[in-house]
Amino acid sequence: MTFLSDELLFFIDLYLNLILGYAILIMSSYLILAYLSAKELRSYLKKNSFVDYDVLLTSEFAPKLSLIAPAYNEGFTIEENVKSLLSLNYNNYQVIVVNDGSKDNSMEILIKTYDLELTELEVHSKIETQKIRGLYRSRNAAFKKLIVVDKENGGKADALNAGLNIAEYPYVVCIDVDCILDKDALLKLAKPFLESYGKRIIATGGVVRIANQCVIKNGRMVEVNVPDRLLSRIQVLEYLRAFLLGRMAWGRLDGLLLISGAFGAFDKEIALLAGGYSTKTVGEDMELVVRMRRHMLENKLPYSVSYIPDPLCWTEAPEDFKIFKKQRSRWMRGTIETLSFHKKMCLNPKYKLLGMISIPYWTLFEFLAPGIEFIGVITTLVFLVLGLLNWHFFFLLVLFVYTFAIFFSVIALYCEERTYHKYPKQADFLKLLLAAFIEPFYFHPLTVYAALVGYKDKIKGTSGWGEMTRKGFTKK
Repeated sequence: MTFLSDELLFFIDLYLNLILGYAILIMSSYLILAYLSAKELRSYLKKNSFVDYDVLLTSEFAPKLSLIAPAYNEGFTIEENVKSLLSLNYNNYQVIVVNDGSKDNSMEILIKTYDLELTELEVHSKIETQKIRGLYRSRNAAFKKLIVVDKENGGKADALNAGLNIAEYPYVVCIDVDCILDKDALLKLAKPFLESYGKRIIATGGVVRIANQCVIKNGRMVEVNVPDRLLSRIQVLEYLRAFLLGRMAWGRLDGLLLISGAFGAFDKEIALLAGGYSTKTVGEDMELVVRMRRHMLENKLPYSVSYIPDPLCWTEAPEDFKIFKKQRSRWMRGTIETLSFHKKMCLNPKYKLLGMISIPYWTLFEFLAPGIEFIGVITTLVFLVLGLLNWHFFFLLVLFVYTFAIFFSVIALYCEERTYHKYPKQADFLKLLLAAFIEPFYFHPLTVYAALVGYKDKIKGTSGWGEMTRKGFTKK
């Protein structure tokens, strides 16, 4: 009996130390990434503080861009969003809106608002897609940059591939049609393609921010506000951490696995050579970046993936848990699928930093973390019921994790305040600070639960992309 007790105590101590070790490991990685992000952010701001983007605007060397915006049941926001895309501060670009078999009035709104008519356009179908029902151009010269593709529903990846087939220019910018872009977004996004020396820039992305409760006028962001709903307010913090303290570091290391599907630019030739967007995953944005990078590495071609910290794109975040759960479970399924498709890259020195650091990191801290946390909670509850829990150690661990979570959010807020300062109202800053204290008890459990749903859906074979109901932007 004594031996059994000693064995049990050893198991409990081992379990607690493993939990503590994992927590320290993940927190240490966050701090390292935050440090690298701060250095890269400081360097970027110093380098670009005196850039005159008007020179790029008038330059004959400015890259020609094709914007591809898939739309499915976006009737609430599509008019404002297309206005935003057509009024960007850039010369050499076209806008391709792909109506992916919407069941609402999206197509009717587009035809009426932009005076569209059926046209004949030569389409070189390098990638097979669902049937295209019609191509539309505007009779109004003011909208000459606009092409609208009406096609049968095939999902977001299929719609993007249709846009790739039609795109006339060497670089494509893939954007969610529900997003609002900063007026200089294309100027800043195009700049890395001009600055590459010796390496081919195959993709670049920028910061995405939350637009809930912000005010939009004529397709432009005119007033930035913190969301009223707590769920979307905490997502502001989450996005600040992810983009300012995470992707900045991976951009510095040139180890980015993900260019946000909401807004990213790609070298069209490499995207097509890699096979375009995969319709076999709901994480098509991440999977394409990994496949493009894999293509370059396997063919021993020098390349880079760039990242811009400027807040270039604003999107509507879920405001209720039902929609939030669908979104985050889909993100988890996309992560699992991408890591599964490219599992041969993991810890494979042939794929350099991508295989030795980026993919293992994503596997350990993005894919496995929710499952590890869930197992930890269940095991802790079992120990609690059996009276085997070391309460002193347990409370110290909880306090440690809670304090770090707040600290990391405060760092993100501090970086935002010292750089782009998009939330100038003191009340908004205080709301975000208060949200940082609430997040570990409210938002974090929801994200873990949604990720677990993603595990379950993947095991069950769920393949649907899911729908996100939009409320629309506040207009002025």
